[in-house]
Amino acid sequence: METTTSSPARPAASWTGAQAYILAVICLLLGAAAGYIVRGSATVPQTAAAASTNSSGAPAMTPGMSQQQVTPEMLKHMAEKQAAPLLEQLKSDPNNPKLLAEVGNYYYDAQSFPDAIKYYKQSLAAKDDPNVRTDLGTAYFYSGDGDDAITEFQSVLKVDPGHANALFNLGMVKWQAKMDINGAIAAWEQVLKAHPDHPKKAEIEQLIARAKQHANIKPGAKTDKPANL
Repeated sequence: METTTSSPARPAASWTGAQAYILAVICLLLGAAAGYIVRGSATVPQTAAAASTNSSGAPAMTPGMSQQQVTPEMLKHMAEKQAAPLLEQLKSDPNNPKLLAEVGNYYYDAQSFPDAIKYYKQSLAAKDDPNVRTDLGTAYFYSGDGDDAITEFQSVLKVDPGHANALFNLGMVKWQAKMDINGAIAAWEQVLKAHPDHPKKAEIEQLIARAKQHANIKPGAKTDKPANL
């Protein structure tokens, strides 16, 4: 994402073994739910598990806690703890778009999507950024709001028609939230048209090939075929 001279870099996370396990569990759940959907400034396609773990700096998963012990309250508490230094800085610089976006990232990583949406929207109100807007779209998607997710991705593409991650995620949401197979394929094909040397070209081509297996399904229809890859 674009930085400003007055904005500090995101502080390195300091994770306990239990926190790392919680994050790893939640990342795996996100990956299972949405396949390859990615953040605004990430390289596509990357699994949600890999993207979130890499962005947080969490170590490898360690045993000692089950999925049943992970609660939304615990995850939100983790996000608040990690974001605390940035929240303190926001008291004196409340409209800093970089700080606001980074706080949103912490809540996003902790699956506290309503809070992530709140801070992403505040960041965008201060300064529009296609990467932050793409993050907002992914947060809407994970909140179960496919329509607003698509709206945000399309807003990005009006300004930057070749934005690879907005195009990629638009395809994922059209497929998984709307069963709009042709729309998904069109978005992914546009990624390759705009970025013919994309480093993940082979994976995107594989997504297109698999989506075409569902091409006879009308938008909005239900299917027993899995959309996740």
